[in-house]
Amino acid sequence: MIDKIKELIAEAEAYTTQSKEDVEAFRIKYLGKKGLLNDFFAEFKNVANDQKKDFGQIVNKLKKTAEDKVASLKKELENKEDDKGVFGDLSRQGEPIEIGARHPISLVKNQIIDIFSRIGFNVSEGPEIEDDWHNFTALNLPEHHPARDMQDTFFIQTNPDILLRTHTSSVQVRYMENNTPPIRTISPGRVYRNEAISARSHCFFHQVEGLYIDKDVSFADLKQTLQYFTTELFGKSKIRLRPSYFPFTEPSAEVDVYWGLETETDYKMTKGTGWLEIMGCGMVDPNVLENCGIDSKEYTGFAFGMGIDRIALLLHQISDIRLLSENDVRFLEQFKSAL
Repeated sequence: MIDKIKELIAEAEAYTTQSKEDVEAFRIKYLGKKGLLNDFFAEFKNVANDQKKDFGQIVNKLKKTAEDKVASLKKELENKEDDKGVFGDLSRQGEPIEIGARHPISLVKNQIIDIFSRIGFNVSEGPEIEDDWHNFTALNLPEHHPARDMQDTFFIQTNPDILLRTHTSSVQVRYMENNTPPIRTISPGRVYRNEAISARSHCFFHQVEGLYIDKDVSFADLKQTLQYFTTELFGKSKIRLRPSYFPFTEPSAEVDVYWGLETETDYKMTKGTGWLEIMGCGMVDPNVLENCGIDSKEYTGFAFGMGIDRIALLLHQISDIRLLSENDVRFLEQFKSAL
């Protein structure tokens, strides 16, 4: 009898299968109510007293071997099912991938950069914390100049010579100081002004300013560049230039694009005129060139600047500039399909 049980132990240890049904059949054969172990336990009373100890030990070993085998086979089959479920089922639906969204400011900035890069403009960047020279003085705004009041500035309290830049023209100054003409660059970036926050204005916003310096650059070159830009960005080719004043350009002009009066929104944006102001521009003042180490008798140039935020409001029909900086996911998700 003991020899037979030893044979069953060896058989149980060697048993293997890839089927849950076979595992269950194995369990019933050895551990079921009518299984082999119950038969051996029932036979225990008929075993001679001097063999009861060995018989009991070998039966318990068979029981443990069968239980361990059932447990290991079940675990092995479950692991294989998990692997198949994750990697092997080609019909299994894929995990959803959330599509990110570019911020409308980034969308418009990238469009502007792309348009000007086609006509040879590179991109230059500079610090947002500036000194007085690069932000004001070099741009024909010496100390106590009344034009400084045109921009309410955030100064650093401990050092009045340090401030948050009010325009990205400071980047152009740095670029002119470190590069020789011909210069053709645009300077996108965030700027700061001490203004009341409302639906139409904020204390920080984004600009793109452009600069072109070479020999014999004329106002006609400036107008043609702006004509190309407005056509590419807005799809509208009709522009006008109105005389204006900027300390760092002379002559200076405001640029309007004819937006049209097709919808009620057009009437509100253009105040019923159909014309929409989009930027300022002008010929670089000779004093600015000289301040940056460029010979104003040999070189001339033009500059222009526009607010990215305002253009984003126009292109995407956004009613409140504050939405651009509140990081409301519901607002940002509207731009998922944009490139």
